[in-house]
Amino acid sequence: MSVLDYGLFQVHANGRIIGIAGFVIQTDAGETVLIDTGFPEKYATDAAAATAEDDLGYFGQVLSLGPANLAPSQLALLGLGPDDVDLMIQSHTHIDHIGFIHAFQDAPIVIAVAERALPRPLYWSGKRPMDWPPGDYVTLTEDTKIGPGFHAYLVPGHTPGQLAFQITLPNTGTVLLTSDAISRPGELDDGFAGAWDEIQARTSGARLMKIAAEQDAMIIFGHCPEQWPRLRKAPEWYD
Repeated sequence: MSVLDYGLFQVHANGRIIGIAGFVIQTDAGETVLIDTGFPEKYATDAAAATAEDDLGYFGQVLSLGPANLAPSQLALLGLGPDDVDLMIQSHTHIDHIGFIHAFQDAPIVIAVAERALPRPLYWSGKRPMDWPPGDYVTLTEDTKIGPGFHAYLVPGHTPGQLAFQITLPNTGTVLLTSDAISRPGELDDGFAGAWDEIQARTSGARLMKIAAEQDAMIIFGHCPEQWPRLRKAPEWYD
Protein backbone atom coordinates (compact mmCIF):
# COMPACT_ATOMS: atom_id res chain seq x y z
CA MET A 1 0.00 0.00 0.00
CA SER A 2 1.27 3.45 -0.90
CA VAL A 3 -0.01 6.85 0.24
CA LEU A 4 -0.43 9.42 -2.53
CA ASP A 5 0.28 13.09 -1.81
CA TYR A 6 -2.38 15.21 -3.47
CA GLY A 7 -1.23 18.46 -1.87
CA LEU A 8 -1.69 20.63 1.23
CA PHE A 9 -4.70 22.69 2.27
CA GLN A 10 -5.24 25.10 5.17
CA VAL A 11 -8.62 25.35 6.88
CA HIS A 12 -9.44 28.95 7.81
CA ALA A 13 -11.62 28.17 10.85
CA ASN A 14 -8.80 26.80 12.99
CA GLY A 15 -5.71 27.19 10.82
CA ARG A 16 -5.00 23.48 10.63
CA ILE A 17 -2.93 22.35 7.64
CA ILE A 18 -4.12 19.09 6.16
CA GLY A 19 -2.75 16.69 3.61
CA ILE A 20 -4.92 15.41 0.78
CA ALA A 21 -4.41 11.67 0.46
CA GLY A 22 -5.07 8.93 -2.01
CA PHE A 23 -3.98 5.31 -1.80
CA VAL A 24 -2.70 2.62 -4.12
CA ILE A 25 -3.18 -1.00 -3.13
CA GLN A 26 -1.41 -3.80 -4.98
CA THR A 27 -2.99 -7.18 -4.36
CA ASP A 28 -1.43 -10.65 -4.26
CA ALA A 29 -3.12 -11.25 -7.62
CA GLY A 30 -1.10 -8.43 -9.16
CA GLU A 31 -4.05 -6.03 -9.39
CA THR A 32 -3.70 -2.30 -8.77
CA VAL A 33 -6.45 -0.53 -6.82
CA LEU A 34 -6.65 3.26 -6.59
CA ILE A 35 -8.60 4.91 -3.77
CA ASP A 36 -9.52 8.55 -4.50
CA THR A 37 -8.04 10.94 -7.06
CA GLY A 38 -7.46 14.32 -5.37
CA PHE A 39 -8.31 17.82 -6.57
CA PRO A 40 -9.24 18.65 -10.18
CA GLU A 41 -6.38 19.54 -12.50
CA LYS A 42 -7.30 23.24 -12.59
CA TYR A 43 -6.01 23.63 -9.02
CA ALA A 44 -2.49 22.75 -10.16
CA THR A 45 -2.74 25.23 -13.04
CA ASP A 46 -4.09 28.25 -11.11
CA ALA A 47 -5.17 27.51 -7.55
CA ALA A 48 -6.40 31.05 -6.90
CA ALA A 49 -8.64 31.12 -9.97
CA ALA A 50 -9.95 27.61 -9.26
CA THR A 51 -10.66 28.52 -5.63
CA ALA A 52 -12.63 31.59 -6.71
CA GLU A 53 -14.57 29.62 -9.30
CA ASP A 54 -15.58 26.97 -6.76
CA ASP A 55 -16.16 29.39 -3.86
CA LEU A 56 -13.71 27.37 -1.79
CA GLY A 57 -12.00 30.41 -0.29
CA TYR A 58 -14.40 30.89 2.60
CA PHE A 59 -13.44 27.43 3.86
CA GLY A 60 -9.71 27.52 3.28
CA GLN A 61 -6.89 27.79 0.81
CA VAL A 62 -4.66 25.51 -1.19
CA LEU A 63 -1.12 25.84 0.16
CA SER A 64 0.76 23.43 -2.07
CA LEU A 65 -0.66 21.68 -5.10
CA GLY A 66 1.36 21.47 -8.30
CA PRO A 67 1.46 19.13 -11.27
CA ALA A 68 3.44 16.63 -9.17
CA ASN A 69 0.44 16.31 -6.81
CA LEU A 70 -2.05 15.31 -9.50
CA ALA A 71 -3.19 11.69 -9.63
CA PRO A 72 -1.32 10.72 -12.83
CA SER A 73 1.96 12.15 -11.48
CA GLN A 74 1.55 10.41 -8.14
CA LEU A 75 0.93 7.10 -9.88
CA ALA A 76 4.02 7.69 -12.02
CA LEU A 77 6.13 7.82 -8.85
CA LEU A 78 5.18 4.18 -8.41
CA GLY A 79 5.93 3.32 -12.02
CA LEU A 80 2.21 3.21 -12.85
CA GLY A 81 -0.01 4.90 -15.40
CA PRO A 82 -3.81 5.27 -15.65
CA ASP A 83 -4.02 2.09 -17.74
CA ASP A 84 -2.43 0.12 -14.90
CA VAL A 85 -5.36 0.81 -12.55
CA ASP A 86 -7.57 -2.28 -12.41
CA LEU A 87 -10.10 -0.92 -9.92
CA MET A 88 -10.86 2.62 -8.79
CA ILE A 89 -12.68 3.34 -5.53
CA GLN A 90 -14.30 6.63 -4.51
CA SER A 91 -14.46 6.99 -0.73
CA HIS A 92 -16.95 9.84 -1.32
CA THR A 93 -17.44 12.60 -3.87
CA HIS A 94 -16.06 15.82 -2.39
CA ILE A 95 -13.80 18.07 -4.46
CA ASP A 96 -10.51 16.90 -2.93
CA HIS A 97 -11.28 13.24 -3.59
CA ILE A 98 -12.96 13.12 -6.99
CA GLY A 99 -10.95 15.45 -9.22
CA PHE A 100 -9.67 12.75 -11.59
CA ILE A 101 -12.54 10.27 -11.52
CA HIS A 102 -12.80 10.73 -15.29
CA ALA A 103 -9.23 9.54 -15.89
CA PHE A 104 -9.72 5.84 -15.13
CA GLN A 105 -12.71 4.89 -17.25
CA ASP A 106 -11.22 1.54 -18.24
CA ALA A 107 -11.39 0.45 -14.61
CA PRO A 108 -14.62 -0.35 -12.73
CA ILE A 109 -15.49 2.39 -10.22
CA VAL A 110 -16.56 1.24 -6.77
CA ILE A 111 -18.75 3.77 -4.97
CA ALA A 112 -21.55 3.76 -2.41
CA VAL A 113 -24.98 3.70 -4.02
CA ALA A 114 -26.01 6.77 -1.99
CA GLU A 115 -23.30 8.83 -3.71
CA ARG A 116 -23.78 7.43 -7.21
CA ALA A 117 -27.54 8.03 -6.96
CA LEU A 118 -26.92 11.79 -6.75
CA PRO A 119 -27.54 13.67 -10.02
CA ARG A 120 -23.89 14.79 -9.90
CA PRO A 121 -20.97 14.28 -7.50
CA LEU A 122 -21.21 16.37 -4.31
CA TYR A 123 -18.10 18.40 -5.24
CA TRP A 124 -18.28 21.42 -2.98
CA SER A 125 -20.79 23.66 -1.13
CA GLY A 126 -23.72 23.11 -3.44
CA LYS A 127 -21.64 23.60 -6.58
CA ARG A 128 -21.82 20.50 -8.73
CA PRO A 129 -20.04 21.24 -12.01
CA MET A 130 -18.86 17.66 -12.63
CA ASP A 131 -20.95 15.11 -14.48
CA TRP A 132 -20.60 11.43 -13.77
CA PRO A 133 -18.17 10.07 -16.35
CA PRO A 134 -19.25 7.03 -18.34
CA GLY A 135 -17.96 3.81 -16.90
CA ASP A 136 -18.68 0.55 -15.14
CA TYR A 137 -19.94 1.52 -11.67
CA VAL A 138 -20.06 -1.04 -8.88
CA THR A 139 -22.36 0.40 -6.22
CA LEU A 140 -22.19 -0.71 -2.59
CA THR A 141 -25.21 -0.84 -0.29
CA GLU A 142 -23.44 -2.47 2.65
CA ASP A 143 -20.03 -3.47 3.96
CA THR A 144 -18.27 -5.39 1.21
CA LYS A 145 -15.24 -7.65 0.88
CA ILE A 146 -13.20 -6.25 -2.02
CA GLY A 147 -10.73 -9.13 -1.89
CA PRO A 148 -8.69 -11.21 0.57
CA GLY A 149 -7.74 -8.98 3.48
CA PHE A 150 -9.44 -5.95 1.89
CA HIS A 151 -12.81 -4.69 3.13
CA ALA A 152 -14.89 -1.59 2.46
CA TYR A 153 -17.15 -0.28 5.21
CA LEU A 154 -20.22 1.84 4.56
CA VAL A 155 -19.93 4.59 7.19
CA PRO A 156 -22.28 7.48 6.33
CA GLY A 157 -22.24 10.78 8.16
CA HIS A 158 -19.58 12.93 6.56
CA THR A 159 -21.48 12.33 3.33
CA PRO A 160 -24.42 10.03 2.50
CA GLY A 161 -22.18 7.30 1.10
CA GLN A 162 -18.86 7.67 2.86
CA LEU A 163 -16.65 4.58 2.68
CA ALA A 164 -13.73 3.48 4.87
CA PHE A 165 -11.35 0.58 4.27
CA GLN A 166 -9.51 -2.16 6.12
CA ILE A 167 -6.44 -3.70 4.52
CA THR A 168 -4.24 -6.47 5.89
CA LEU A 169 -0.61 -6.19 4.78
CA PRO A 170 1.99 -8.96 5.19
CA ASN A 171 4.43 -6.99 7.35
CA THR A 172 2.62 -3.83 8.44
CA GLY A 173 -0.42 -5.77 9.60
CA THR A 174 -3.97 -4.43 9.57
CA VAL A 175 -4.47 -0.84 8.42
CA LEU A 176 -7.74 1.07 8.77
CA LEU A 177 -8.20 3.92 6.30
CA THR A 178 -10.98 6.02 7.81
CA SER A 179 -11.08 8.56 4.98
CA ASP A 180 -13.27 11.48 6.04
CA ALA A 181 -15.47 9.30 8.23
CA ILE A 182 -12.87 10.40 10.82
CA SER A 183 -10.76 13.15 9.35
CA ARG A 184 -8.76 13.58 12.57
CA PRO A 185 -9.02 12.23 16.15
CA GLY A 186 -10.41 15.57 17.38
CA GLU A 187 -13.64 14.91 15.51
CA LEU A 188 -14.41 12.14 17.97
CA ASP A 189 -14.34 14.72 20.76
CA ASP A 190 -16.20 17.55 19.01
CA GLY A 191 -19.05 15.33 17.84
CA PHE A 192 -18.36 15.68 14.12
CA ALA A 193 -19.73 19.20 14.05
CA GLY A 194 -20.59 20.32 10.55
CA ALA A 195 -20.92 16.83 9.08
CA TRP A 196 -23.70 16.14 6.57
CA ASP A 197 -25.41 14.09 9.32
CA GLU A 198 -23.74 14.51 12.70
CA ILE A 199 -25.65 11.66 14.36
CA GLN A 200 -24.67 9.18 11.66
CA ALA A 201 -21.12 10.52 11.68
CA ARG A 202 -20.79 9.88 15.42
CA THR A 203 -22.18 6.37 15.02
CA SER A 204 -19.82 5.62 12.14
CA GLY A 205 -16.83 7.10 13.95
CA ALA A 206 -17.45 5.01 17.05
CA ARG A 207 -17.91 1.91 14.89
CA LEU A 208 -14.59 2.43 13.10
CA MET A 209 -12.70 2.98 16.34
CA LYS A 210 -14.21 -0.26 17.69
CA ILE A 211 -13.10 -2.12 14.56
CA ALA A 212 -9.61 -0.66 14.88
CA ALA A 213 -9.37 -1.78 18.52
CA GLU A 214 -10.65 -5.28 17.77
CA GLN A 215 -8.25 -5.72 14.84
CA ASP A 216 -5.31 -3.96 16.55
CA ALA A 217 -5.17 -1.85 13.40
CA MET A 218 -2.94 1.05 12.48
CA ILE A 219 -5.30 3.93 11.71
CA ILE A 220 -4.70 6.40 8.90
CA PHE A 221 -7.14 9.27 9.37
CA GLY A 222 -8.56 11.25 6.48
CA HIS A 223 -6.90 14.63 7.14
CA CYS A 224 -4.90 14.55 10.37
CA PRO A 225 -2.35 17.41 10.55
CA GLU A 226 -0.14 15.65 13.09
CA GLN A 227 -0.15 12.31 11.27
CA TRP A 228 0.32 13.53 7.69
CA PRO A 229 4.05 14.41 7.89
CA ARG A 230 4.84 11.00 9.39
CA LEU A 231 3.15 8.90 6.73
CA ARG A 232 5.29 7.13 4.15
CA LYS A 233 4.31 8.48 0.75
CA ALA A 234 4.88 7.45 -2.86
CA PRO A 235 7.26 6.16 -4.04
CA GLU A 236 7.51 4.41 -0.66
CA TRP A 237 5.27 1.52 0.30
CA TYR A 238 3.75 -0.04 3.40
CA ASP A 239 4.31 -3.74 2.85
